[in-house]
Amino acid sequence: MHADIFCRRVDNYGDVGVCWRLARGLRQAGGWRVRLWIDDLAAFARMEPRCDPRLPLQDIGGIAIVAWSAQPPALPPGDVVIEAFACDPPAAFRAAMRGRPPIWINLEYLSAEAWVESHHGLPSPQPDGLMKYFFFPGFTPATGGLLREAGLAARRDAFQRSPQARQVFLRELGVTVDLAPSEHGDAGRPSPRLVTLFCYPDAPLDGLIGAMRGDPVRTLLLVPEGVAPRLEAVAGAAGTGKVTGPRIVRIPFLPQDDYDRLLWCADLNFVRGEDSVVRAGWAGRPLVWQIYPQADGVHLDKLDAWLDRYRPPAPARALFHAWNTGAPPAVLAAAWGNATSGAAWAAWEGAARAWDESLSGQPDLATKLIEFCAELRRKC
Repeated sequence: MHADIFCRRVDNYGDVGVCWRLARGLRQAGGWRVRLWIDDLAAFARMEPRCDPRLPLQDIGGIAIVAWSAQPPALPPGDVVIEAFACDPPAAFRAAMRGRPPIWINLEYLSAEAWVESHHGLPSPQPDGLMKYFFFPGFTPATGGLLREAGLAARRDAFQRSPQARQVFLRELGVTVDLAPSEHGDAGRPSPRLVTLFCYPDAPLDGLIGAMRGDPVRTLLLVPEGVAPRLEAVAGAAGTGKVTGPRIVRIPFLPQDDYDRLLWCADLNFVRGEDSVVRAGWAGRPLVWQIYPQADGVHLDKLDAWLDRYRPPAPARALFHAWNTGAPPAVLAAAWGNATSGAAWAAWEGAARAWDESLSGQPDLATKLIEFCAELRRKC
């Protein structure tokens, strides 16, 4: 099978990240030949260093990367055409689709809402006679599943069991930290809690820094370059001259596989958007998701639908809401303290492991998409 995947970068990196993972997944799971059309190769190059943004067509790991420009190259459609998040293929390409109709898939956004199950896989006849099918990623067997590579859990477990491997990886990022096998230091100086921060610009940083400053457990906060640009100013403004707040370390924007390892290193991951929340889930560690904000608070309904499935302990759920609603610093600090200590933290760690184990038992998105297309071909 030969597939074309079309990807437009809207305003962040999640769209590109999902499409690149899908392209790799289809090649790995089904041996498909894949062309990935991207309208912002510079953004793609940040997560895939092998990409040369100047080239109109290039091969990376056996996947053809096509620059989707104002005058895209005239390439014949493959057996499957996947438009990510309702980005229509170029007009000339779509016209060529009518000559030899492919299986046309609209890969939708991720949602935990119940209605997704009834809409997944539905056909949508087009005015020009073509047929498009809706494919919804999701968290239940009745949806399209989630992107997950074969052998991911085994690689993660081996990495997390090796303090040396984690320490070497972090050192390569410029991070020095003692990762002894014991989880805690002596009673007077507990080991730092390793936290990653990947958030939108409107995240309530004042409250987060204040919460970490008041925490008896020291925090090592790893933040990708360009994320939360005012973080250091917030931390400095609230400082007292004493080393009581989090230690903030800027790290480079990482390729996807290295970002996975970063998530595996952490005790707690703050993530944003849909690609990062899925990858943080596979880390098997507690996470805090900043869902993409929408008008009229619609995103909070989507967050609650996801929380109903994720099932964190009540204190952790309160922290999710404080983070996503921009709660006052005192409220966020209280939520942080309640969620990251004692029995609540232990319960949250258990919920994170259960989430990974339950979803890992389901077929991954690439496999389900391959099966979906095979079934459509049999019917034709």
